[in-house]
Amino acid sequence: MPVDASEALLCWYAVDKRRLPWRAEKGAGPDPYRVWLSEVMLQQTTVAAVRPYFEAFVARWPNVEALAAAEDGALMAAWAGLGYYARARNLLACARIVAAEHKGLFPDDEAALRKLPGIGAYTAAAIAAIAFGRRAAAVDGNVERVVSRLHAVKEPLPAARPKIRALADAMIPDPGAGDFAQAMMDLGATICTPRRPACGLCPLRPDCRGFAEGLAEALPYRAAKGERPVRRGATFVAVRADGAVLLRERPLHGLLGGMLETPSSPWEEAEPDGNSARRYAPVAADWRKLPGLLEHTFTHFHLELSVYRAEVGQDAQPKRAAEPERCLWLKPRALADAALPSVMRKVLLHALEERRVVSPAARASPAPRHARRRSA
Repeated sequence: MPVDASEALLCWYAVDKRRLPWRAEKGAGPDPYRVWLSEVMLQQTTVAAVRPYFEAFVARWPNVEALAAAEDGALMAAWAGLGYYARARNLLACARIVAAEHKGLFPDDEAALRKLPGIGAYTAAAIAAIAFGRRAAAVDGNVERVVSRLHAVKEPLPAARPKIRALADAMIPDPGAGDFAQAMMDLGATICTPRRPACGLCPLRPDCRGFAEGLAEALPYRAAKGERPVRRGATFVAVRADGAVLLRERPLHGLLGGMLETPSSPWEEAEPDGNSARRYAPVAADWRKLPGLLEHTFTHFHLELSVYRAEVGQDAQPKRAAEPERCLWLKPRALADAALPSVMRKVLLHALEERRVVSPAARASPAPRHARRRSA
């Protein structure tokens, strides 16, 4: 990219950059902890969704040492709703390594950063560039779109990614790598958007081959995706006389690891019939199947759950099949702050008549039959 175009982008960023809580204000240096935390939170998630979580996290855990000392359950509960829960587990593991092995200081180069849990190629490059001014190509979806349009890259994604990365790397100015990385992200998020890009406002339009060829909105091209597989299961909401709900902690590793769930059957391709589903009921009770299906879309599959509800006595105990050692009863007031992923808050919203026991965030979820929130 010509030097004047690089300068034009940086001049545009100096005036029109987004004011975000993790960005350093004018005259202040970037805080690596805030840069790292924001980049992990922003993986597969929008700025609008991340902002309140980020502000709550830094208010509660203002530095990496404080976060390293957090209890696993407290962190998972604070993360609930952001999705992609492996990020939260890696976040805590990374904080503990940085606090214990690096004296609370993040490494300042990509190679060392990539050795930390939860930090891949993009995140390492973003932290190295933004927090430490290293010349590193931080290529996320926004940057992919800007580069593919700027250079009219016609090879479809994902095959085009190595070429796009090489083109992005060639653009980076030295010095100014940190501002340039953020400028490219902001340009993709606010001007060079997926649909109806505001080319008339773009500082790179004079050098944009995609615009010149009339391809800007069509790029980047993408290879056709196959349909997500569908998994099915049954989940059971047991409600005690005092309003407490029976929940179970999921295994630490794997999907939604360490989060709470309503006890469920395995999620498999075949839909369980009523008799086989009830084998997974966590307590002996008169289980009633609720109308409709609870639908939820994860990254790699779509889930359909049949929801069963039962009112049980105060002395009800989980059966052996429900793994009692991982079960607990939570009263209504505790549910709002529990480490419940979005899919399980949908289940509770679907099953419980008194919706006040579910957090306000869950109330905003779509109706159960067609609810499709990306979260994993």
